[in-house]
Amino acid sequence: MNWIERSLAANFPAPPLEHGGGLDAARRLYPLAPRPWIDLSTGVSPLTYPLPDIPPEAWTRLPDAEALEIAEAAAARAYGAPASIESIAGAGSQAFIRLIPWIFVAQRVSVLGFTYAEHAAAWRVTGARVETAASLADLAEAEVAVVVNPNNPDGRRVPPGALLRLGRSMAARGGLLIVDEAFVDHTPDASLVPLLAEDDRIVVLRSFGKAYGLPGLRLGFALCGAPLAERLRAAQGPWSVSGPALALAAAAFHDLEWFEASRAYAQEAALRLDEMLLAAGFTLVGGTSLFRLVETDAPRSWHERLCRAGILTRRFSERPRWLRFGLPGDREEWARLGEALDPATYV
Repeated sequence: MNWIERSLAANFPAPPLEHGGGLDAARRLYPLAPRPWIDLSTGVSPLTYPLPDIPPEAWTRLPDAEALEIAEAAAARAYGAPASIESIAGAGSQAFIRLIPWIFVAQRVSVLGFTYAEHAAAWRVTGARVETAASLADLAEAEVAVVVNPNNPDGRRVPPGALLRLGRSMAARGGLLIVDEAFVDHTPDASLVPLLAEDDRIVVLRSFGKAYGLPGLRLGFALCGAPLAERLRAAQGPWSVSGPALALAAAAFHDLEWFEASRAYAQEAALRLDEMLLAAGFTLVGGTSLFRLVETDAPRSWHERLCRAGILTRRFSERPRWLRFGLPGDREEWARLGEALDPATYV
């Protein structure tokens, strides 16, 4: 048995991690809930980028190098990457989260918590000892440090300059910093990408599906200097992203008018959602423009009540008083949520 097999044997089977989504399970548990369900559990934009006309050859041929280069170049421009920084397309930022620990093997990993649980889980599978750090300073001595920025689920933000200093301090002794920017699109000033240099030992992860309302497309990007990018490309192998995904991304990244309208909607909707949640008696904990996090003395009751109304929210077993709400989309969704939150409708 090699070291990979030993590691897998030691770490699997593991209990499934909690995530947003899972409408199929909610439908089974609440068969009398009104349809269609409103999924507010995932933090995905409720505005979906309109699907463009995709050339038939994108479906009938293997993705070619030119299509990949066009999509990656469009992502690099959209994210403000310097010329020396490469953009690597993958099947969602989640694919990179699971791949990177097998490329950059480490014994000691620190994750700035409380945060998205997949990061710690991905490193534990490789046999690494994973610690949860309470502050940025606690990450300094790790072989690998992970920061989700803005953080999921509370929206905590670390200044990009502080992250750059941490990454370069770690690089001086061979360390690696991973920054997950899945929710940064609507606050570009918070992104580390424009500050990166080619020799930085920093990998920034970006999610396409969240900001463009297309999580099912499974598309994300890793941004870093050439030495790290070369290893990521080699590990992914050919055709890691579908032709239709590359074509759609190339069109979407150039549609600045749509993106600005989507961002404006999300920012206004987040404020509107705050007002509704506060009026219902919740305490606002934090969030981003794509989700809001609240605290309540009765999270289970609220979650079940909303499910009976066909509205799925996100609970956290490690933070049992918390509930996370994504943004409703159209007028009907806002109306249904408002009715479900209204104390007068409680039965």
